[in-house]
Amino acid sequence: MTVAGRIWFWAGIAAVFLGCLYLFQDVLLPFVVGMAVAYLLDPAADKLESWGCSRTLATSLITGVFFLLVIAVLVLVLPLIQEQLVDLLARLPDTVAAMRDWAEPLLERLRERLPGADIQALGGKAGDIVGKALGWLGDLAGGLWRGGMAAFNLLTLFLITPLVAFYLLRDWDRVVARVDSWLPRAQADTIRAQAAKVDATLSGFVRGVFSVCVILAIFYAVGLSLIGLRSGAIIGIIAGLLSFVPFFGALVGAVLSVGMALIQFSDWLPIVLTAAVFVVGQVAEGNFLTPKLVGDRVGLHPLWVIFALMAGGAVLGFVGVLLAVPAAAVVGVLVRFGIERYKASAYYGEGG
Repeated sequence: MTVAGRIWFWAGIAAVFLGCLYLFQDVLLPFVVGMAVAYLLDPAADKLESWGCSRTLATSLITGVFFLLVIAVLVLVLPLIQEQLVDLLARLPDTVAAMRDWAEPLLERLRERLPGADIQALGGKAGDIVGKALGWLGDLAGGLWRGGMAAFNLLTLFLITPLVAFYLLRDWDRVVARVDSWLPRAQADTIRAQAAKVDATLSGFVRGVFSVCVILAIFYAVGLSLIGLRSGAIIGIIAGLLSFVPFFGALVGAVLSVGMALIQFSDWLPIVLTAAVFVVGQVAEGNFLTPKLVGDRVGLHPLWVIFALMAGGAVLGFVGVLLAVPAAAVVGVLVRFGIERYKASAYYGEGG
């Protein structure tokens, strides 16, 4: 087969795969979550298997413990989260008004120093950015409700996800071997090498970012609760979990928590401490957590991650957000591979 023929062949496979994702996006959530759980737990299953456990026993133990922990956390934390979430939503209009009142003196000073046309242009651009961000979040929330949180799909999420995770984790090595047997023999070694790079990138990023999000969620929730901020725990958890989008989680958490603090406290000290929690969290994330737990080896730039998450959410809703990072890892590895091949070719000129 010619080079052009191979390109069209793989392009056709990619088109069919993407078409299937788009057509079946409303029922994919439990399968995607189950695959993610199996991928995260596979190293633990391999470790137990190396200690002499059968694959089925190792899978049963690991998935059982994992989902029991998830259920325990939901049972213990969900009532607190629900109570604080209701309180947060009830106070959100007052929070927005407080933030507006706090920002008005700053805007007045800005108006005195800048021409009116510049202020209008700046306000228009800021409004466009905020509008697009809120629109993206609204579309994502709507997609989450339609595709994942409607009553039937929520039920299937809790029923099907453990089954998908169990069977995929048990048969992971066999699935990989079967897919490997389908590879074209002439390009099998090249595909295996790139797949290994994708796996290294994805595992390093997902497991690292998951750890960072959990640590930040605990830090923000505990810090805001110790200050005495109402709904501090739920704001901290939301900010920590949203930290998989670079800078976004801290920004959302800081705006919400400072707005709540302006309403609740008359003294400036707790308001300053509330803001300081997120400053400390960002310093710790940028200088310690991300370098230690994620590192630079994954090769996923924050801007590339943000673009992938927004594009995935726009096309496939919440399922697209879940698939965005794996897709970004695959595309990143393929682009780097293409650049390496280009530099080794005659098209690169004397450097080839």
